[in-house]
Amino acid sequence: MFDLAPATDYGLLFLRVMAGATYVDSGYHDLKNPDARSKSIGMSKGFTLFLAGAEIAGGSAVIFGVLQQLAAIGLILIMLGAIQKKLLVWKTGFWGKDGFGWSYELTLISILLVILFTDGGRFVLVR
Repeated sequence: MFDLAPATDYGLLFLRVMAGATYVDSGYHDLKNPDARSKSIGMSKGFTLFLAGAEIAGGSAVIFGVLQQLAAIGLILIMLGAIQKKLLVWKTGFWGKDGFGWSYELTLISILLVILFTDGGRFVLVR
């Protein structure tokens, strides 16, 4: 019906910016109160700070298109860790109680796979 293929790179740019902003915001909030966040996820404060830094770095790389495939792989690994924790430790279902299941992480993994497989599109700084 519509030939939107010429706009693919703009769509991928938007996808990268939104995914990256999600991770930068998450990491920033974890850095603001690492004690509370470490308690909520059952990890040490040091590991929580590491995750926050990785989310900010990975999210920024995805947004600006700097080694975005490597950043996507790193962020996928973080999401797989979150899913593992929710499934095996907390025994959370797909939707979870009060919407805190692992559907969110799986959605982000899907977005990151698009970035990984397309190399983020044409509008990147460093491949």
